[in-house]
Amino acid sequence: MNKGKIKTATIAICIAILLGSSVQANELKPEKFVSTDQSVHTVEIKQAAMNYAKFWNTGKEAYAREALLENFQDMTPPKGRKKGIEGVLEASQNFRKVIPNLHVEVEHLLISGNFATIRYRFKGNFNGKMGDVIGQGQVVDFPAVDIYEVYNGKIIRNWHLEDYNTFFSQVK
Repeated sequence: MNKGKIKTATIAICIAILLGSSVQANELKPEKFVSTDQSVHTVEIKQAAMNYAKFWNTGKEAYAREALLENFQDMTPPKGRKKGIEGVLEASQNFRKVIPNLHVEVEHLLISGNFATIRYRFKGNFNGKMGDVIGQGQVVDFPAVDIYEVYNGKIIRNWHLEDYNTFFSQVK
């Protein structure tokens, strides 16, 4: 093998290693996972919950569409939010305008029957504008809890509670 081919092969291997390690480093996993059983049904529920967590972690629409049923219902929407998946996508886009480096950690995932309860930690820096307040890089770190009802591997209903008191105290 000549030096050019060896160099090209070496570069290709290095790129593959780097890409593989970044995918693994960005993998989102719950710190604690509890389930009443380990059936295929539980695996489907966990996958739907983690796909939705990946959506909030990255803002990538494909994760939301993979996680949510087409006629998904947000049972606790903020005033003015559009219904269904479109409302969730818009909420994420708007939040990322305010906190461009938004990411989440999954602190706890509990699965029981057709329900998943997930405890999140939302983190980032407030660098956008919200009303009259202009961000100056303030650290944002607040918890949220979601409850998902899942059928056939898709979230059909979601109840959620965000700690907006902590959030607003951090961005003022």
